[in-house]
Amino acid sequence: HAAMLLVVILKMFFEDRNDPRSCTAFTALGVFISGTAVSAVVGELMYKLPFYLIYAGISALTAYCISSLLTGIQTSRAVDLQGISGLYHALVYIVFAASLCTAAVPAVNAGVVLGAAATLTAAYFYGAGGGVTIGALTVCGAFLSSVSCGLTVVLLPAAGLAAGYLRRRRSVVAAGVFTAVCLASQSVMGVNFGNGAAMLDIIAGAGLFLAVSPFFSDSWIISPANADAGLRELITVRSGFLADSLSTVRDESERIARALAETSTRPTDIADNRRAVCDLCYRKASCWRTSREATLRGFRRLSEMTEVSRENFPYELSDCLRRDDLIDAFSRSNREKASARLMSVKLAENRRSLFEQIKTTEELLTSACTQTPLRSSAAVRGQVSAKLENSGYSPSDIIAGYDSRSRLVIEVYFPAGTSPDSFTRVRDLVSDCLKMQLDMTDPDTSGRAVRVRLTEPAEYVCEVYGAAACAEDNTENGDTFSAFSDGSAQYIILSDGMGSGRRAAFQSRMVVRLFRRLVSAGAGILPAVRLVNSIMFTKSGEETFATLDAVKIGLTDCTLTLVKSGASATLIRHRGSVLKVTAPTFPIGIYESGEAFVSDYDIEDGDIVIMFSDGISENEYLFIKELLLSGDDVRHIVDEICAKAELFDPNIRADDVTVIGIRVCRREKA
Repeated sequence: HAAMLLVVILKMFFEDRNDPRSCTAFTALGVFISGTAVSAVVGELMYKLPFYLIYAGISALTAYCISSLLTGIQTSRAVDLQGISGLYHALVYIVFAASLCTAAVPAVNAGVVLGAAATLTAAYFYGAGGGVTIGALTVCGAFLSSVSCGLTVVLLPAAGLAAGYLRRRRSVVAAGVFTAVCLASQSVMGVNFGNGAAMLDIIAGAGLFLAVSPFFSDSWIISPANADAGLRELITVRSGFLADSLSTVRDESERIARALAETSTRPTDIADNRRAVCDLCYRKASCWRTSREATLRGFRRLSEMTEVSRENFPYELSDCLRRDDLIDAFSRSNREKASARLMSVKLAENRRSLFEQIKTTEELLTSACTQTPLRSSAAVRGQVSAKLENSGYSPSDIIAGYDSRSRLVIEVYFPAGTSPDSFTRVRDLVSDCLKMQLDMTDPDTSGRAVRVRLTEPAEYVCEVYGAAACAEDNTENGDTFSAFSDGSAQYIILSDGMGSGRRAAFQSRMVVRLFRRLVSAGAGILPAVRLVNSIMFTKSGEETFATLDAVKIGLTDCTLTLVKSGASATLIRHRGSVLKVTAPTFPIGIYESGEAFVSDYDIEDGDIVIMFSDGISENEYLFIKELLLSGDDVRHIVDEICAKAELFDPNIRADDVTVIGIRVCRREKA
């Protein structure tokens, strides 16, 4: 008690009292001074001084370990058993076990009971290695307490080893085998069972395990087992999924190029020149009715010539009255065709180069071995796999682990041809298995596999509402927007195609679809933008482009990321003020190397973000600001902005209008 009082007094006079080094010094001084004082009073100072030096060292080391562990837990929000932190936990566990073994608890030895329960828990959830490790640490603590106590659990690591091989069985089976091995080892060591105390301790420990195991979660434990186990498999599966997605994007871009080449048909030069020259000639009927075949052969020969002159003028057209006009017309069209052929060759080369780059990226991703922020959990993966297989589902891969905030993340992969009709059923089965409510993202496909992601509910949710209006005389809006979530972030994408109508809609849909596919598969935002830009730039010989306006909202940390390529301004209402964000960037598909504007912002509960296409004039911004500051009804704000667009900009030509409102809300606790 005197030592504890001295430690408290010392910590009151120092600002860095929670620093591990300060805790070490205070504890060492407190134990040594109090022990020295007591020894001096009883007259045994010289005899007990060396012992108090040892006690002070042990206490100081324990205090340093405890302080370091508490600091680490506050930082990572989990118990880290890796590296030097694992050594700290081992030392603290030994001291804690020894203290419990010496505690005066009626009927049972608290240290042996908790040590047996901890050993069985480690064996059942982390395998034989976990059981042997915790069993050995428990034995060390028991021997520090007393030799007799240590002898009763000396073969506890052997029981942990046996139970570790039954981790896939029912917990009752593992507990039974563990108890049997412990009791047999006590019999071998000659422990006296007359009073039944030693047997009761082991049985009580097994019972404590059975009571706690249904509620055990490794979300707060970072160990080499769940940090490294399955890491290679996780990387392989994710990289393979992204590589498949890139392959599908490459194939899709080739189909897009062929489709655009087929739809961008132009009249032939023969028909053009016939209308330009022959329609003005009074002998048109004679040439194209009486001598149609000969005239057509002559026009075809002119079309095939690289150079047209009087010397090589076709004899079929020798009677033509507008010979010079035909020579000029076909000379001009042949030059245009030569330029078109050169452009076609250049486009073909660009496509080949692009597709080779994508193919190279696929190969790099397939062999990538980068560190992932997800802490793998073999225990959760095994439970989910068993539950789905028992329910008639056959997933190809399952990834389960915890993110940086210890939120459970589960990814379930199915072959594309055998994916379930209802992924909601999969979510319900997994939720029932883990006894927790899980959120589900929209299924993503890579071409050969379908993935659904299940996550613990995030702290924030997004209310998203959009409204659109077509330009005058158009039946199809040229703008496209999409909203999706990956469980950790909400994405909202808006693209405005060149012009309006069907062709603009085709361009904007292509940008949104490709960008969403890449981001959903795991690609970074900037690489995804560059890849989509390359595809748009090389997809056809005609000038086509579209803007890209994307918003990413973190659902765990409430952060906002804006991505813009030629897009209109974005308005953010935050803490009673409205921020306007613009970016002087070019739309997707104009230049070969596309660069996007990316910027991060801090937001909070109740903030609103407004996105819109270029159909909204800057004259309406003041009106939008007043709407944002006057209420929180996102639907009303968006409808009003869309309805008033024409009133604020009546002078310019009509354009498609799309307005999207996003309101960030803290999730209501169930």
